[in-house]
Amino acid sequence: MKVQVNNKEVETDASSTITKLAGQLELPSNGIAIAVNNKMIPRTEWDEFLLHENDRLVIIKAACGG
Repeated sequence: MKVQVNNKEVETDASSTITKLAGQLELPSNGIAIAVNNKMIPRTEWDEFLLHENDRLVIIKAACGG
């Protein structure tokens, strides 16, 4: 199935969760937040949150500095 990640099309498994997609994209285990269709998803829900065709994800990475 196809989803949009930061405005780029990504192909993933039909039964993909946020955790599986994060692993597929090789995202760091800390310092990121993910929103699906403009709703922030708590990290505690990533394992159970099923993605659907055409979902739009925004991945935000924390940066040090000021």
